[in-house]
Amino acid sequence: MIATLLGKKIGMTQIYDAQNVLIPVTVVEAGPCPVVQVKTVESDGYYAVQLGFSKKKLKNASKAELNHAKKAGLADAPRRLGEVRLTEAPSVKPGDVVTVTAFHEGQFVDVIGVSKGKSFQGVVKKHHVQGGPAAHGSMFHRRIGSIGMRQTPGRSWKNQSMPGHLGTDHCTMQNLRVVKVLPEKNLLLVKGAIPGANGDDVIVRSAIKGQPKAAK
Repeated sequence: MIATLLGKKIGMTQIYDAQNVLIPVTVVEAGPCPVVQVKTVESDGYYAVQLGFSKKKLKNASKAELNHAKKAGLADAPRRLGEVRLTEAPSVKPGDVVTVTAFHEGQFVDVIGVSKGKSFQGVVKKHHVQGGPAAHGSMFHRRIGSIGMRQTPGRSWKNQSMPGHLGTDHCTMQNLRVVKVLPEKNLLLVKGAIPGANGDDVIVRSAIKGQPKAAK
């Protein structure tokens, strides 16, 4: 079974576990994701599965997108497509649907998304610089301060922390635990926060690093 789904961040809430411990969770609408295309070594040089998520309005879909979806037996073009690389030939075929049942409670997952954009920011917000004295008359509150190195080497170092654009970065939150799976609503409840604003697209995959080792 493919342990990767395209989804959408719904928002954060909190639930109690069996020991009455309050857990902050992020609600993710994961799937259902129809298989739009299957790639093999013979046809494409590698194994992969292309998944779709959500639907486009007919007026917003191009003829190429509609025909691509039609090959998989889909009536509507997916709003978003994502490719999952595999190491062996997939067992699914175009038209199959991957649902949230690909995950189980207690499993660790990685969630990939784009962080919130925060426009142009100074060094205090962007790099957590301490800043200068806050009293009146200091004339130096939230500025960056000196960035040069005098005569030697007579320039600023590469990668100097400077003011600039903050946010809209491609981020991966690793090893988040799946607290609850709601198949009837296509929802995953994941412990902790994930990148992006409510309504943003995300990718949920089985964690690469955090899975418990199988007993020998």
